[in-house]
Parts: sequence; structure tokens; C-alpha cells
Amino acid sequence: MADTNGILRQPWVRPERTSRGLGWERLYVSTQSERAYHASFGGAASHLVILHLNGPVTVRRGHLGLTRSRTVPPGGLFVHPAGKELTVELGGPLDTVHAYLTDDALQESQDGARVELAEELGALDPLVEQLMLTLDGVLRTWEPSARTYVDLLGHALAAQLARRHCVGAAGEPAPVEARAGLTDRQLTAVRELVEGRLAEPLPLRDLAAAAGLSVSQFARQFKARTGQSPHQFLIGRRVDEACRLLRGGRLPIAEVAQRCGFSHQEHLSRVLRAHLGTTPAAIRRAR
Repeated sequence: MADTNGILRQPWVRPERTSRGLGWERLYVSTQSERAYHASFGGAASHLVILHLNGPVTVRRGHLGLTRSRTVPPGGLFVHPAGKELTVELGGPLDTVHAYLTDDALQESQDGARVELAEELGALDPLVEQLMLTLDGVLRTWEPSARTYVDLLGHALAAQLARRHCVGAAGEPAPVEARAGLTDRQLTAVRELVEGRLAEPLPLRDLAAAAGLSVSQFARQFKARTGQSPHQFLIGRRVDEACRLLRGGRLPIAEVAQRCGFSHQEHLSRVLRAHLGTTPAAIRRAR
């Protein structure tokens, strides 16, 4: 909350759901309704991206004064870099999704190539919009086992901001490095970590560390080697292990769910329906 510089504590902001207390690293997400206001804020420790969910609404912004004005449509973005003061005026009521991203996350997405986030008002970016909406969707139906998925979404958001919304960005995708994929040794280390912590939320950073790579390198090289994202691989292993336990033992279904990293029995049932078109009880009966 400190990294939001108090924006979400203002009386004209009514948060509906946030990532507070969920253990998300380097990313804070909030969805709220806002009333018209005029305010100034000091430089915050995190980068801010705001997605307008409705409108259009007129927004004015600047540093010491209001130097820019634009009528922003639904889907428009407000981008503000960390460390810079902000004066802003919202011309009417608005529903928004805020994402507060640490500078470490932004820089890491480019593997050490230093980038500086630009100040933008009303920019349109369908990918950033979809990522923000997906993060809000995760908040609506949060399950601790979705931790790896959230890390991937945060990394994708940071990477797109670095490519398309930084000072000097030309709007072209960043050059793609050669993708040889993980080595056998790296893949084995990652698999061993997954097997050993199947019941726990598993941050993407821990998986990357097992392979000795940055998060961005790991996400690319893992998919190049396996054809899956780390999240897809982890869910697949959890599903396989749940099926094995359901077929081979008498553990209560709720305990099977817990041992395999699902939040509860209903969560396991939802995932099995989505992936296999069946239920835990049906798998147990068919053994």
C-alpha cells in the first residue's frame, strides 16, 4: 500500500477488490470506482498503470500544473513512472483497474537493458488492457495455487510496458533472442522442485532460480523446451497426481486436493472438469 503513495486511501476512491494480503510480489492490483477529483501526489516507489473500464471521461495531468488534457475512452490507459510527482484531475465518475509495478519487475523483463517508463494519457494497447482485465479476473476468483499464473501475468505486463510504453519506444517488439530451451540439467532441477512443492503455491521466481535464470529467460526457455508455460506444466502435474491418488487410494477427496496444491475440493473439481471433462468422484469410481 505504501507504494501506491496513498492514492487508494483517498476519500473519492472506493476499492472493490485488491491483491492486498495475497502475497503477490512486485505487483499490486486494485479495482475501484472513483469520483471526480483534483489532487497532487509525490513520487511513488512503483510504476502506475490505470485501465479505464468505462467513460469517456476527461483527464488532465502534469507535474506542478495541469499541462495535458484528454478525453479518455473505455480501454484507455493512464501510465505514470515511479519517482515522479503527479498532479491529476478527473472530470467525472470512473471505474478503473490499477496496477502498481516495481521497477525491479520492469527492468528484469528486459534482461538488464535499462528502460524508462513514459508518461501517457489515453494510450490504447489491447494487450495491456487484456492483461489488466485478466489480473482483475484473478482477483475475483483468487486461489493460492494461481500464484505461478499471477507471476506470469505480471511478467507479461512488465514486458509489454517496456516494449511499447517506455521513453523512446517505437512500438516494435523487442528483438527475440535465440531460444535453445532449457538444458536437461535445468529441466530436471525444475521438475524436482515442482515435485517437492506440489502442494504449495510456487512463485515463478523460485522456478527460475532452480534453472539459474532470470524470470524472463526462464519463461521463454521453459516454453521453448516443453511447449508449455510453467503454469500449464504445474497444473498438469497437479492434475496427474490428483488422478493417481484418486485411483489408487482411499484418501478423502478434500485431502487429495490439498496434497496436490488445490485450495479445496471444489477447486480440484473445477480444474478436473476443465482439463479432463470429469469429476474427482467419477475418477474414483472408475478405478
